[in-house]
Amino acid sequence: MQTTSPDAAGPVPLPATGTLVLVNLGTPEAPTAPAVRRYLAEFLSDRRVVAIPPLLWQPLLRGLILPLRGPKSAEKYAKVWLDGGSPLAVYTTGLAARMQALLPGWRVVPAMRYGQPALRALLERLKGEDTPLRVLPLYPQYSTTTTASVRDVVDAVLPSPGAGQLGWVDDYSDDPDWIAAVVASIARWRQANGTGEHLLFSFHGLPQRVANNGDPYPQRCERSAALIAQALGLAEGDWTLTYQSRFGKERWLEPATDTELAALAARGVRQVDVVCPGFAVDCLETLEEVGMQFAEGFAEAGGTLRYIPCLNDSPEHAQALLAMLERQLGPMRA
Repeated sequence: MQTTSPDAAGPVPLPATGTLVLVNLGTPEAPTAPAVRRYLAEFLSDRRVVAIPPLLWQPLLRGLILPLRGPKSAEKYAKVWLDGGSPLAVYTTGLAARMQALLPGWRVVPAMRYGQPALRALLERLKGEDTPLRVLPLYPQYSTTTTASVRDVVDAVLPSPGAGQLGWVDDYSDDPDWIAAVVASIARWRQANGTGEHLLFSFHGLPQRVANNGDPYPQRCERSAALIAQALGLAEGDWTLTYQSRFGKERWLEPATDTELAALAARGVRQVDVVCPGFAVDCLETLEEVGMQFAEGFAEAGGTLRYIPCLNDSPEHAQALLAMLERQLGPMRA
């Protein structure tokens, strides 16, 4: 049985009891300007991500944004690149392998919404199989800009799957097993490294306009952070929820992570622990933006920022996701 993810030109995987696809956002194939430009061109051309009409947006994207952002982003990727590839790709693939070990009767494969291994190409190869398909977008908190974009691809390739053939997870922001895994990870890290003065939950940002139009993402983030803080026994003043990774000039969700860090420093807080429970695995936004950029800025203000890693490809993460899948979609283990 093939258990690794096929690339766009690879063979059709062998039949299994069923297929579980773990879908992450995506990543460049190399920390180079051309590879980053290719990745960003696909990502920023998704109307779920940028709603500007293509006739207005594409000339700006390809004539100005990609030439400017490509080299700068490539430098950032190079700072966190691993021997096996980008952290997001390495940890997503590792997580699929962990879950494969828990599901020997299933085929578990990683896929990317943008870049390789491409979700659309994988689904095209799977749509002729008469076996169950389970799709898990690795976004704990639902958003139209992420989870719904994955669903767009699934519905385009599999417009009318047979009854019971397609199982889909929209959200697991308050799933008890996932919450417990995040809580245990933070507790272990703090036991090993000591407890900072403040715990900051940093989630990926979203334009305020999208939230105003009904996207439930902010409420899902608030729910996740509150449940994790409660399970850790934190008082109200011990933690804060913020949003990072702003892009463009329009207003985004607030408070912004960098702004809140500056406010904490101004109040005399000198040691802040930061965790990013909106990210299933570590990536550029957690390792470079939080662990490097924000840490450097906080250090300049006289403090120390300590980043707590994501669940990544840990056994606990795989076990929590499988328990969540079975709770939402039914038994998968014999």
